[in-house]
Amino acid sequence: MGAEVNNKTYSREQRTRYRQRLLENLDRFAGYLSTASFADTASIGLELELNLTNQDFSPALRNAAVLEQIADPAFQTEIGAFNIEMNHPALAVGGSGLRELEDSLRMQLNRADARAAEVKTEILMTGILPTLRPNLLENKEWLSAGKRYAALNTSVLQARGEDVHIDLRGEESLAFYAKNIAPEAACTSVQLHLEVSPEDFAPAWNAAQIIAAPQIALAANSPIFMEHILWHETRVELFKQAIDTRPPEMRNQGVRPRVWFGERWITSIFDLFEENVRYFPALLPELSRSSGGSTPAGAPLLPELRLHNGTVYRWNRPIYDPGEHTPNLRLENRVLPAGPTVLDVVANAAFFYGMVQHLRTAERPLWTRLAFKSAADNFLSCARNGLEATVYWPGIGEIPVAELVIRHLVPQAALGLRELGVDQELIERYLDVIRERARTEQNGASWQISYLRRLESEGLERRAALAELTRKYWENMHSNAPVHEWPVD
Repeated sequence: MGAEVNNKTYSREQRTRYRQRLLENLDRFAGYLSTASFADTASIGLELELNLTNQDFSPALRNAAVLEQIADPAFQTEIGAFNIEMNHPALAVGGSGLRELEDSLRMQLNRADARAAEVKTEILMTGILPTLRPNLLENKEWLSAGKRYAALNTSVLQARGEDVHIDLRGEESLAFYAKNIAPEAACTSVQLHLEVSPEDFAPAWNAAQIIAAPQIALAANSPIFMEHILWHETRVELFKQAIDTRPPEMRNQGVRPRVWFGERWITSIFDLFEENVRYFPALLPELSRSSGGSTPAGAPLLPELRLHNGTVYRWNRPIYDPGEHTPNLRLENRVLPAGPTVLDVVANAAFFYGMVQHLRTAERPLWTRLAFKSAADNFLSCARNGLEATVYWPGIGEIPVAELVIRHLVPQAALGLRELGVDQELIERYLDVIRERARTEQNGASWQISYLRRLESEGLERRAALAELTRKYWENMHSNAPVHEWPVD
Protein backbone atom coordinates (compact mmCIF):
# COMPACT_ATOMS: atom_id res chain seq x y z
CA MET A 1 0.00 0.00 0.00
CA GLY A 2 3.02 2.30 -0.19
CA ALA A 3 5.20 4.33 2.16
CA GLU A 4 4.20 5.33 5.68
CA VAL A 5 2.80 8.80 6.39
CA ASN A 6 3.00 11.00 9.48
CA ASN A 7 -0.65 11.92 9.93
CA LYS A 8 -4.00 10.18 10.22
CA THR A 9 -6.01 13.32 9.38
CA TYR A 10 -5.27 16.51 7.44
CA SER A 11 -6.31 20.15 7.72
CA ARG A 12 -7.74 22.32 4.95
CA GLU A 13 -4.47 24.25 4.89
CA GLN A 14 -2.48 21.06 4.35
CA ARG A 15 -4.77 20.08 1.48
CA THR A 16 -4.42 23.48 -0.17
CA ARG A 17 -0.64 23.45 0.06
CA TYR A 18 -0.52 19.86 -1.16
CA ARG A 19 -2.49 20.77 -4.29
CA GLN A 20 0.03 23.53 -5.02
CA ARG A 21 2.90 21.12 -4.50
CA LEU A 22 1.30 18.57 -6.83
CA LEU A 23 1.09 21.11 -9.64
CA GLU A 24 4.69 22.16 -9.04
CA ASN A 25 5.81 18.51 -9.07
CA LEU A 26 3.88 17.87 -12.27
CA ASP A 27 5.52 20.81 -14.05
CA ARG A 28 8.94 19.69 -12.90
CA PHE A 29 8.27 16.12 -14.04
CA ALA A 30 7.24 17.34 -17.51
CA GLY A 31 10.49 19.25 -17.91
CA TYR A 32 12.60 16.39 -16.59
CA LEU A 33 11.03 13.81 -18.93
CA SER A 34 12.11 15.80 -21.97
CA THR A 35 15.79 15.86 -21.02
CA ALA A 36 16.58 12.97 -18.66
CA SER A 37 18.34 9.67 -19.29
CA PHE A 38 16.61 6.71 -17.68
CA ALA A 39 17.76 3.18 -16.88
CA ASP A 40 17.51 0.89 -19.89
CA THR A 41 17.98 -2.54 -18.31
CA ALA A 42 14.39 -3.63 -19.13
CA SER A 43 14.22 -5.54 -15.85
CA ILE A 44 11.12 -7.20 -14.43
CA GLY A 45 9.85 -7.43 -10.86
CA LEU A 46 6.96 -8.75 -8.84
CA GLU A 47 4.91 -8.04 -5.72
CA LEU A 48 2.75 -10.79 -4.25
CA GLU A 49 -0.01 -10.21 -1.69
CA LEU A 50 -0.82 -13.14 0.60
CA ASN A 51 -3.59 -14.21 2.94
CA LEU A 52 -2.99 -15.47 6.47
CA THR A 53 -5.23 -18.13 7.97
CA ASN A 54 -5.64 -19.99 11.19
CA GLN A 55 -5.22 -23.74 11.11
CA ASP A 56 -8.96 -24.08 10.46
CA PHE A 57 -8.42 -21.77 7.43
CA SER A 58 -10.37 -18.85 8.86
CA PRO A 59 -8.62 -15.45 8.47
CA ALA A 60 -5.79 -14.92 10.97
CA LEU A 61 -5.56 -11.27 12.12
CA ARG A 62 -1.91 -11.39 13.13
CA ASN A 63 0.32 -10.19 10.34
CA ALA A 64 2.55 -8.38 12.86
CA ALA A 65 3.40 -11.66 14.60
CA VAL A 66 3.97 -13.44 11.29
CA LEU A 67 6.26 -10.69 9.98
CA GLU A 68 8.22 -10.76 13.22
CA GLN A 69 8.82 -14.47 12.70
CA ILE A 70 9.72 -14.11 9.00
CA ALA A 71 12.12 -11.25 9.82
CA ASP A 72 12.78 -10.38 6.19
CA PRO A 73 12.38 -6.83 4.80
CA ALA A 74 11.06 -8.34 1.54
CA PHE A 75 7.86 -9.12 3.48
CA GLN A 76 5.70 -6.20 4.62
CA THR A 77 2.25 -5.41 5.93
CA GLU A 78 -0.80 -4.83 3.78
CA ILE A 79 -3.93 -2.94 4.82
CA GLY A 80 -5.66 -6.00 6.29
CA ALA A 81 -4.29 -7.62 9.44
CA PHE A 82 -4.76 -11.00 7.69
CA ASN A 83 -2.57 -9.95 4.72
CA ILE A 84 1.13 -9.58 4.04
CA GLU A 85 3.03 -8.63 0.88
CA MET A 86 6.21 -10.06 -0.57
CA ASN A 87 8.41 -7.91 -2.83
CA HIS A 88 10.69 -9.79 -5.21
CA PRO A 89 13.84 -7.98 -6.40
CA ALA A 90 14.16 -7.03 -10.05
CA LEU A 91 15.84 -9.41 -12.47
CA ALA A 92 16.37 -9.83 -16.21
CA VAL A 93 13.61 -11.62 -18.15
CA GLY A 94 15.97 -13.03 -20.80
CA GLY A 95 17.74 -16.38 -20.67
CA SER A 96 16.70 -18.31 -17.57
CA GLY A 97 15.24 -15.27 -15.75
CA LEU A 98 11.71 -16.65 -15.50
CA ARG A 99 12.94 -19.95 -14.06
CA GLU A 100 15.08 -18.01 -11.56
CA LEU A 101 11.93 -16.11 -10.59
CA GLU A 102 9.99 -19.34 -10.10
CA ASP A 103 12.70 -20.97 -7.99
CA SER A 104 13.23 -17.83 -5.91
CA LEU A 105 9.51 -17.36 -5.25
CA ARG A 106 9.13 -20.95 -4.15
CA MET A 107 12.15 -20.74 -1.85
CA GLN A 108 11.00 -17.49 -0.24
CA LEU A 109 7.42 -18.66 0.22
CA ASN A 110 8.47 -22.02 1.65
CA ARG A 111 10.67 -20.23 4.17
CA ALA A 112 7.91 -17.76 5.07
CA ASP A 113 5.42 -20.60 5.39
CA ALA A 114 7.69 -22.45 7.81
CA ARG A 115 8.18 -19.32 9.93
CA ALA A 116 4.43 -18.55 9.93
CA ALA A 117 3.71 -22.07 11.17
CA GLU A 118 5.64 -21.21 14.34
CA VAL A 119 2.78 -18.86 15.26
CA LYS A 120 0.15 -21.36 14.06
CA THR A 121 -0.57 -19.49 10.82
CA GLU A 122 -0.87 -20.71 7.22
CA ILE A 123 -0.08 -18.63 4.12
CA LEU A 124 -2.48 -18.83 1.20
CA MET A 125 -2.21 -17.40 -2.33
CA THR A 126 -5.69 -16.60 -3.62
CA GLY A 127 -7.47 -13.51 -4.93
CA ILE A 128 -10.07 -13.56 -2.12
CA LEU A 129 -9.94 -15.88 0.87
CA PRO A 130 -13.09 -18.06 0.61
CA THR A 131 -13.59 -18.26 4.39
CA LEU A 132 -14.11 -14.52 4.94
CA ARG A 133 -17.33 -13.92 6.89
CA PRO A 134 -19.43 -10.80 7.55
CA ASN A 135 -18.26 -10.62 11.18
CA LEU A 136 -14.82 -9.61 9.88
CA LEU A 137 -16.25 -6.18 9.09
CA GLU A 138 -17.23 -5.73 12.73
CA ASN A 139 -13.80 -6.69 14.09
CA LYS A 140 -11.88 -3.61 15.20
CA GLU A 141 -8.61 -5.48 14.73
CA TRP A 142 -8.95 -5.92 10.94
CA LEU A 143 -6.74 -2.90 10.12
CA SER A 144 -2.95 -3.25 10.12
CA ALA A 145 -0.94 -0.97 12.38
CA GLY A 146 0.43 2.16 10.72
CA LYS A 147 -0.79 5.69 10.11
CA ARG A 148 -1.04 5.25 6.33
CA TYR A 149 -3.80 2.65 6.62
CA ALA A 150 -5.74 4.64 9.20
CA ALA A 151 -5.36 7.82 7.12
CA LEU A 152 -6.53 6.06 3.96
CA ASN A 153 -9.58 4.66 5.74
CA THR A 154 -10.44 8.08 7.18
CA SER A 155 -9.91 9.93 3.90
CA VAL A 156 -12.09 7.57 1.86
CA LEU A 157 -14.93 7.76 4.38
CA GLN A 158 -14.68 11.55 4.64
CA ALA A 159 -14.78 11.91 0.85
CA ARG A 160 -17.84 9.66 0.62
CA GLY A 161 -19.59 11.23 3.57
CA GLU A 162 -21.32 7.94 4.32
CA ASP A 163 -20.74 4.23 4.84
CA VAL A 164 -19.21 2.11 2.06
CA HIS A 165 -21.92 0.46 -0.04
CA ILE A 166 -21.02 -2.91 -1.54
CA ASP A 167 -23.43 -4.20 -4.20
CA LEU A 168 -22.19 -7.25 -6.14
CA ARG A 169 -24.34 -9.13 -8.63
CA GLY A 170 -23.04 -12.34 -10.17
CA GLU A 171 -24.22 -15.94 -9.97
CA GLU A 172 -25.54 -14.86 -6.56
CA SER A 173 -26.06 -11.35 -5.21
CA LEU A 174 -24.62 -9.61 -2.18
CA ALA A 175 -25.34 -6.11 -0.89
CA PHE A 176 -24.42 -4.47 2.42
CA TYR A 177 -22.99 -1.31 4.01
CA ALA A 178 -19.58 -1.33 5.67
CA LYS A 179 -18.49 1.25 8.25
CA ASN A 180 -14.91 1.19 6.93
CA ILE A 181 -12.91 0.08 3.89
CA ALA A 182 -12.30 -3.39 5.33
CA PRO A 183 -13.76 -5.08 2.20
CA GLU A 184 -10.74 -3.75 0.27
CA ALA A 185 -8.49 -5.94 2.41
CA ALA A 186 -10.13 -9.01 0.89
CA CYS A 187 -8.48 -8.27 -2.46
CA THR A 188 -5.00 -9.78 -2.86
CA SER A 189 -3.07 -9.57 -6.11
CA VAL A 190 0.12 -10.22 -8.03
CA GLN A 191 1.64 -7.03 -9.38
CA LEU A 192 4.06 -7.37 -12.29
CA HIS A 193 6.64 -4.66 -12.99
CA LEU A 194 8.25 -3.89 -16.34
CA GLU A 195 10.95 -1.26 -16.64
CA VAL A 196 10.59 0.80 -19.84
CA SER A 197 12.08 3.91 -21.41
CA PRO A 198 10.01 7.11 -21.77
CA GLU A 199 9.57 6.57 -25.52
CA ASP A 200 8.46 2.94 -25.02
CA PHE A 201 6.10 3.57 -22.13
CA ALA A 202 2.97 4.54 -24.09
CA PRO A 203 3.08 1.51 -26.45
CA ALA A 204 3.73 -0.79 -23.47
CA TRP A 205 0.82 0.69 -21.46
CA ASN A 206 -1.57 0.57 -24.42
CA ALA A 207 -0.58 -3.06 -25.04
CA ALA A 208 -1.10 -3.92 -21.35
CA GLN A 209 -4.57 -2.37 -21.43
CA ILE A 210 -5.56 -4.51 -24.41
CA ILE A 211 -4.38 -7.78 -22.89
CA ALA A 212 -5.90 -7.05 -19.46
CA ALA A 213 -9.05 -8.91 -20.55
CA PRO A 214 -7.43 -12.22 -21.52
CA GLN A 215 -5.10 -11.86 -18.52
CA ILE A 216 -8.01 -11.71 -16.09
CA ALA A 217 -9.91 -14.48 -17.87
CA LEU A 218 -6.94 -16.82 -17.65
CA ALA A 219 -6.03 -15.98 -14.06
CA ALA A 220 -9.44 -15.39 -12.41
CA ASN A 221 -9.23 -16.70 -8.84
CA SER A 222 -11.72 -14.70 -6.75
CA PRO A 223 -15.21 -16.15 -7.24
CA ILE A 224 -16.34 -16.18 -3.60
CA PHE A 225 -16.75 -13.27 -1.20
CA MET A 226 -18.59 -13.30 2.12
CA GLU A 227 -19.95 -16.80 1.41
CA HIS A 228 -21.47 -15.84 -1.98
CA ILE A 229 -20.51 -16.95 -5.51
CA LEU A 230 -20.20 -13.72 -7.48
CA TRP A 231 -17.92 -12.80 -10.41
CA HIS A 232 -15.14 -15.16 -11.51
CA GLU A 233 -12.80 -12.29 -10.56
CA THR A 234 -14.93 -10.56 -7.91
CA ARG A 235 -11.80 -8.70 -6.75
CA VAL A 236 -12.10 -6.31 -9.73
CA GLU A 237 -15.52 -4.95 -8.78
CA LEU A 238 -15.07 -5.34 -5.02
CA PHE A 239 -11.86 -3.30 -5.01
CA LYS A 240 -13.55 -0.57 -7.05
CA GLN A 241 -16.51 -0.31 -4.67
CA ALA A 242 -14.60 -0.75 -1.41
CA ILE A 243 -12.32 2.23 -1.98
CA ASP A 244 -14.75 4.38 -3.97
CA THR A 245 -14.63 7.98 -2.76
CA ARG A 246 -17.76 8.97 -4.71
CA PRO A 247 -21.19 9.20 -3.09
CA PRO A 248 -24.02 8.05 -5.41
CA GLU A 249 -24.68 11.58 -6.69
CA MET A 250 -21.08 11.90 -7.92
CA ARG A 251 -21.22 8.51 -9.60
CA ASN A 252 -24.44 9.55 -11.35
CA GLN A 253 -22.64 12.65 -12.67
CA GLY A 254 -19.94 10.47 -14.24
CA VAL A 255 -17.13 11.36 -11.85
CA ARG A 256 -14.27 8.90 -12.38
CA PRO A 257 -13.76 6.10 -9.84
CA ARG A 258 -10.55 5.84 -7.85
CA VAL A 259 -10.05 2.28 -9.14
CA TRP A 260 -9.88 2.99 -12.83
CA PHE A 261 -9.32 1.22 -16.13
CA GLY A 262 -8.85 4.56 -17.88
CA GLU A 263 -10.67 6.14 -20.80
CA ARG A 264 -8.22 6.61 -23.69
CA TRP A 265 -5.04 5.37 -25.33
CA ILE A 266 -2.01 7.45 -24.38
CA THR A 267 0.97 8.95 -26.20
CA SER A 268 3.24 9.50 -23.16
CA ILE A 269 3.62 8.43 -19.54
CA PHE A 270 2.99 12.08 -18.69
CA ASP A 271 -0.63 11.69 -19.88
CA LEU A 272 -1.33 9.39 -16.92
CA PHE A 273 0.31 11.55 -14.26
CA GLU A 274 -1.48 14.60 -15.63
CA GLU A 275 -4.85 12.80 -15.51
CA ASN A 276 -4.17 11.73 -11.93
CA VAL A 277 -3.61 15.32 -10.83
CA ARG A 278 -6.46 16.72 -12.92
CA TYR A 279 -9.17 14.25 -11.98
CA PHE A 280 -8.46 12.96 -8.46
CA PRO A 281 -8.40 14.89 -5.17
CA ALA A 282 -5.60 13.97 -2.78
CA LEU A 283 -6.38 11.15 -0.36
CA LEU A 284 -3.15 11.47 1.64
CA PRO A 285 -2.07 15.13 1.35
CA GLU A 286 1.21 14.56 3.16
CA LEU A 287 3.64 17.46 2.67
CA SER A 288 7.28 16.49 2.28
CA ARG A 289 10.33 18.50 3.31
CA SER A 290 12.13 17.15 0.21
CA SER A 291 9.62 18.34 -2.38
CA GLY A 292 12.16 20.41 -4.30
CA GLY A 293 14.99 17.95 -3.78
CA SER A 294 16.88 15.76 -6.21
CA THR A 295 19.04 12.65 -6.06
CA PRO A 296 22.84 12.97 -6.44
CA ALA A 297 22.29 12.08 -10.10
CA GLY A 298 19.93 15.04 -10.52
CA ALA A 299 16.60 13.18 -10.66
CA PRO A 300 13.81 15.16 -8.95
CA LEU A 301 12.30 13.40 -5.95
CA LEU A 302 8.72 14.61 -6.58
CA PRO A 303 7.39 13.10 -3.32
CA GLU A 304 3.89 14.59 -3.54
CA LEU A 305 3.37 13.43 -7.11
CA ARG A 306 4.61 9.92 -6.35
CA LEU A 307 2.46 9.65 -3.21
CA HIS A 308 -0.62 10.85 -5.08
CA ASN A 309 0.06 8.42 -7.93
CA GLY A 310 0.01 5.60 -5.38
CA THR A 311 -3.58 6.49 -4.39
CA VAL A 312 -5.01 6.30 -7.91
CA TYR A 313 -5.59 2.59 -8.47
CA ARG A 314 -5.17 2.04 -12.19
CA TRP A 315 -5.09 -1.57 -13.34
CA ASN A 316 -1.92 -0.61 -15.22
CA ARG A 317 -0.19 2.04 -13.16
CA PRO A 318 2.75 4.28 -14.20
CA ILE A 319 5.67 4.40 -11.78
CA TYR A 320 8.42 7.02 -11.62
CA ASP A 321 11.33 6.07 -9.36
CA PRO A 322 14.16 8.61 -8.98
CA GLY A 323 16.46 5.81 -7.79
CA GLU A 324 19.75 6.27 -6.00
CA HIS A 325 21.94 6.49 -9.10
CA THR A 326 19.78 6.24 -12.22
CA PRO A 327 16.04 7.04 -12.41
CA ASN A 328 13.65 4.55 -13.97
CA LEU A 329 10.10 4.32 -15.26
CA ARG A 330 8.04 1.21 -14.70
CA LEU A 331 4.71 -0.17 -15.78
CA GLU A 332 2.97 -1.82 -12.82
CA ASN A 333 0.44 -4.41 -13.99
CA ARG A 334 -2.13 -4.86 -11.20
CA VAL A 335 -4.65 -7.04 -13.01
CA LEU A 336 -3.80 -10.48 -11.65
CA PRO A 337 -5.13 -12.09 -8.46
CA ALA A 338 -2.72 -13.99 -6.26
CA GLY A 339 -2.19 -17.71 -6.85
CA PRO A 340 -3.08 -20.44 -7.26
CA THR A 341 0.50 -21.87 -7.38
CA VAL A 342 3.97 -20.50 -7.94
CA LEU A 343 4.03 -22.18 -11.36
CA ASP A 344 0.73 -20.53 -12.30
CA VAL A 345 1.99 -17.14 -11.13
CA VAL A 346 5.14 -17.33 -13.26
CA ALA A 347 3.18 -18.67 -16.25
CA ASN A 348 0.88 -15.63 -15.95
CA ALA A 349 3.94 -13.39 -15.83
CA ALA A 350 5.45 -15.04 -18.92
CA PHE A 351 2.20 -14.50 -20.84
CA PHE A 352 2.09 -10.83 -19.83
CA TYR A 353 5.70 -10.02 -20.69
CA GLY A 354 5.53 -11.91 -23.98
CA MET A 355 2.28 -10.27 -25.08
CA VAL A 356 3.39 -6.74 -24.15
CA GLN A 357 6.64 -7.20 -26.07
CA HIS A 358 4.84 -8.55 -29.15
CA LEU A 359 2.10 -5.92 -29.23
CA ARG A 360 4.20 -2.87 -28.42
CA THR A 361 6.66 -3.60 -31.24
CA ALA A 362 4.05 -4.45 -33.91
CA GLU A 363 4.22 -2.45 -37.15
CA ARG A 364 0.52 -1.64 -36.93
CA PRO A 365 -0.41 -1.23 -33.25
CA LEU A 366 -3.50 -3.16 -32.22
CA TRP A 367 -4.85 -0.16 -30.30
CA THR A 368 -5.20 1.78 -33.56
CA ARG A 369 -7.86 -0.78 -34.54
CA LEU A 370 -9.70 -1.10 -31.22
CA ALA A 371 -11.90 1.45 -29.49
CA PHE A 372 -10.75 2.02 -25.91
CA LYS A 373 -14.28 1.32 -24.68
CA SER A 374 -14.11 -2.12 -26.32
CA ALA A 375 -10.95 -2.90 -24.34
CA ALA A 376 -12.72 -1.80 -21.13
CA ASP A 377 -15.83 -3.86 -22.01
CA ASN A 378 -13.64 -6.91 -22.69
CA PHE A 379 -11.98 -6.46 -19.30
CA LEU A 380 -15.27 -6.37 -17.38
CA SER A 381 -16.70 -9.30 -19.34
CA CYS A 382 -13.66 -11.43 -18.51
CA ALA A 383 -13.76 -10.38 -14.85
CA ARG A 384 -17.40 -11.47 -14.64
CA ASN A 385 -17.16 -14.70 -16.64
CA GLY A 386 -13.52 -15.78 -16.64
CA LEU A 387 -12.68 -18.32 -19.34
CA GLU A 388 -16.37 -18.52 -20.24
CA ALA A 389 -16.29 -14.92 -21.56
CA THR A 390 -16.52 -13.75 -25.15
CA VAL A 391 -14.48 -10.72 -26.27
CA TYR A 392 -14.17 -8.47 -29.30
CA TRP A 393 -10.74 -8.62 -30.98
CA PRO A 394 -9.51 -6.54 -33.93
CA GLY A 395 -9.38 -8.50 -37.19
CA ILE A 396 -11.37 -11.35 -35.65
CA GLY A 397 -14.58 -9.94 -34.18
CA GLU A 398 -16.46 -11.67 -31.37
CA ILE A 399 -14.60 -14.76 -30.14
CA PRO A 400 -14.60 -16.91 -26.97
CA VAL A 401 -11.62 -15.77 -24.95
CA ALA A 402 -10.36 -19.33 -24.45
CA GLU A 403 -10.25 -19.82 -28.24
CA LEU A 404 -8.54 -16.46 -28.67
CA VAL A 405 -5.83 -17.46 -26.21
CA ILE A 406 -5.18 -20.88 -27.77
CA ARG A 407 -5.30 -19.93 -31.45
CA HIS A 408 -3.83 -16.44 -31.41
CA LEU A 409 -2.37 -15.12 -28.16
CA VAL A 410 -0.17 -18.02 -27.03
CA PRO A 411 1.72 -18.03 -30.36
CA GLN A 412 2.07 -14.24 -30.14
CA ALA A 413 3.32 -14.42 -26.54
CA ALA A 414 5.88 -17.02 -27.65
CA LEU A 415 7.16 -14.64 -30.32
CA GLY A 416 7.44 -11.84 -27.76
CA LEU A 417 9.36 -14.02 -25.30
CA ARG A 418 11.76 -15.04 -28.06
CA GLU A 419 12.35 -11.36 -28.83
CA LEU A 420 13.18 -10.88 -25.15
CA GLY A 421 15.73 -13.70 -25.33
CA VAL A 422 13.90 -16.15 -23.04
CA ASP A 423 15.19 -19.73 -23.26
CA GLN A 424 13.01 -21.82 -25.58
CA GLU A 425 12.44 -24.57 -23.02
CA LEU A 426 11.05 -21.98 -20.59
CA ILE A 427 8.78 -20.47 -23.25
CA GLU A 428 7.33 -23.94 -23.75
CA ARG A 429 7.14 -24.65 -20.00
CA TYR A 430 5.13 -21.57 -19.08
CA LEU A 431 3.02 -21.11 -22.19
CA ASP A 432 2.01 -24.79 -22.09
CA VAL A 433 0.45 -24.00 -18.71
CA ILE A 434 -1.45 -21.06 -20.24
CA ARG A 435 -2.58 -23.10 -23.25
CA GLU A 436 -3.81 -26.01 -21.14
CA ARG A 437 -5.63 -23.69 -18.74
CA ALA A 438 -7.49 -22.20 -21.70
CA ARG A 439 -8.12 -25.61 -23.29
CA THR A 440 -9.59 -27.12 -20.11
CA GLU A 441 -11.25 -23.80 -19.16
CA GLN A 442 -10.16 -24.48 -15.59
CA ASN A 443 -8.57 -21.62 -13.67
CA GLY A 444 -8.68 -20.94 -9.93
CA ALA A 445 -12.17 -19.49 -10.11
CA SER A 446 -13.78 -22.30 -12.08
CA TRP A 447 -12.09 -24.89 -9.84
CA GLN A 448 -13.39 -23.19 -6.68
CA ILE A 449 -16.93 -22.94 -8.05
CA SER A 450 -16.96 -26.56 -9.23
CA TYR A 451 -15.45 -27.91 -6.02
CA LEU A 452 -17.88 -25.93 -3.86
CA ARG A 453 -20.84 -27.25 -5.86
CA ARG A 454 -19.57 -30.79 -5.43
CA LEU A 455 -19.23 -30.40 -1.66
CA GLU A 456 -22.70 -28.89 -1.36
CA SER A 457 -24.19 -31.63 -3.53
CA GLU A 458 -22.76 -34.11 -1.02
CA GLY A 459 -24.69 -32.43 1.78
CA LEU A 460 -22.28 -29.92 3.31
CA GLU A 461 -23.81 -26.57 4.18
CA ARG A 462 -22.15 -23.49 2.68
CA ARG A 463 -19.93 -22.47 5.61
CA ALA A 464 -18.53 -25.95 6.20
CA ALA A 465 -18.09 -26.45 2.46
CA LEU A 466 -16.04 -23.24 2.19
CA ALA A 467 -13.74 -24.36 4.98
CA GLU A 468 -13.17 -27.69 3.25
CA LEU A 469 -12.74 -25.95 -0.12
CA THR A 470 -10.03 -23.73 1.36
CA ARG A 471 -8.26 -26.69 2.97
CA LYS A 472 -8.22 -28.54 -0.35
CA TYR A 473 -7.04 -25.39 -2.17
CA TRP A 474 -4.17 -25.06 0.33
CA GLU A 475 -3.24 -28.70 -0.24
CA ASN A 476 -3.26 -28.30 -4.04
CA MET A 477 -1.32 -25.03 -3.80
CA HIS A 478 1.50 -26.82 -1.99
CA SER A 479 1.59 -29.58 -4.61
CA ASN A 480 2.55 -26.90 -7.20
CA ALA A 481 0.56 -28.80 -9.81
CA PRO A 482 -0.87 -26.09 -12.12
CA VAL A 483 -4.50 -25.33 -11.44
CA HIS A 484 -5.76 -26.83 -14.69
CA GLU A 485 -4.66 -30.22 -13.31
CA TRP A 486 -6.47 -29.92 -9.98
CA PRO A 487 -9.15 -32.63 -9.67
CA VAL A 488 -12.73 -31.69 -8.85
CA ASP A 489 -14.00 -35.22 -8.10
